Amino acid sequence: MNKLILPFIAVLCLAAMPVLAQQKPQFSQYTLNNYLANPAISGIEDYTDVKFGTRHQWSGLEGAPVTYYTTVHMPLNKDLTAKYGSRKFKDVPKEATTKRVNMYRRVKAHHGIGATAMTTKTGVLKRSSLNLSYAYHQPLTRTLRFSAGVAPGLIQYSLDPSRIRAVNMNDPALNDGRANETKFDLNLGFWLYSPIFYVGVSGSQLLPSQREYMITTTSGADQSGELQQHYYTTAGYRFNVAPGLAVIPSVMVKMATPSPASVDANMKVMYADRLWAGVSYRHNEAVAAMAGINISPLMDLAYSYDAGTSPLRGANSGSHEVVLGLKLRNAAKVLCPNWAW
Repeated sequence: MNKLILPFIAVLCLAAMPVLAQQKPQFSQYTLNNYLANPAISGIEDYTDVKFGTRHQWSGLEGAPVTYYTTVHMPLNKDLTAKYGSRKFKDVPKEATTKRVNMYRRVKAHHGIGATAMTTKTGVLKRSSLNLSYAYHQPLTRTLRFSAGVAPGLIQYSLDPSRIRAVNMNDPALNDGRANETKFDLNLGFWLYSPIFYVGVSGSQLLPSQREYMITTTSGADQSGELQQHYYTTAGYRFNVAPGLAVIPSVMVKMATPSPASVDANMKVMYADRLWAGVSYRHNEAVAAMAGINISPLMDLAYSYDAGTSPLRGANSGSHEVVLGLKLRNAAKVLCPNWAW
């Protein structure tokens, strides 16, 4: 049976390749690493942020997407001695929280740099990408900052024809070389943030990248092989409901024409800046449960499980996602991120 399923999935992938193969992977735990979608987050924290993640989509379905990624970003010329907007959960006297401080030392703007490496394998298709990022962070008020970022890179698509069995092995979709090529990539983003909220907009795969030779068909489908442009709008708010307890709702809207818009709504509860749990809903696709722990100022770990709500749910046993984070050069011993929580 497995030998029959693999060719079937390969045919589906090839038929949908003009649209689906150009789609970027999606992640349930986007709040842990919004840097994947928005380069303006580069260098947002006071340390070097490193994350390793993997997502196994539609577990149990042969040929289903499997993604691995590594991200790293760090600040440059950032004033690490300032307590600008820092958040600490401690029981302090009420008068201490209402006392006005007359002295204000303006915090300077800083820069951020980073890199992302990602690989997604779907059946016989493989998508690999490498991006470098730069961001500029400008303080607007004592508690508000704005950043803009750019991330150029390369995307490589490849296909393993040795794993394909088709009625017509001379099909142009298999032999014209479109599935084995490298394209330039460009991502842009903006991020407005404070200790209690963030709002971001970004775009990825923005460069027009059409294949040199197009397949001629009578189906009317888009056979240009252009990268599908993605646009993201993200927002989140942190309600500190009690000492040591925070409730964090967030939302992400992804648009990638001609695919339908994707909406992710997320609700997370965090205790003592160390333990958190949450739920997420992706419209017409999945419901996810997730949890994580900030183990130490060096390491954090998170896991999520997606239960499908689409017609495909009966053919798989859900999706799994794991994220391991490292906080390098964390001189202040930050346990929970001050900005990208």
